[in-house]
Amino acid sequence: MINATLTIGAGLTVAFLIISVILVKATPEKSYASYFPGIALFGVALILLLLATIMDRITIMGAGLGGWGIACAFASAVSLMVTVVFDTFRQTTNA
Repeated sequence: MINATLTIGAGLTVAFLIISVILVKATPEKSYASYFPGIALFGVALILLLLATIMDRITIMGAGLGGWGIACAFASAVSLMVTVVFDTFRQTTNA
């Protein structure tokens, strides 16, 4: 189960990093739109962790709902941190 959670987390991290970097490059400087995918993924993580405590054992691709929630939380944290760095460098180049 831990292997599935780590694999899912790595896959989600790469996917949301690509989406966030594209949004950083495509949006205006004063826009916060590049942060929305990470925030939405964190909301999904909280919902999955809540459902893991309420529902019976549900396994999707080798990981339970709690594992998916942890993977989503990890992916959102990493993608938000990298997005902040990309956005900061974009802001300083135009200063």
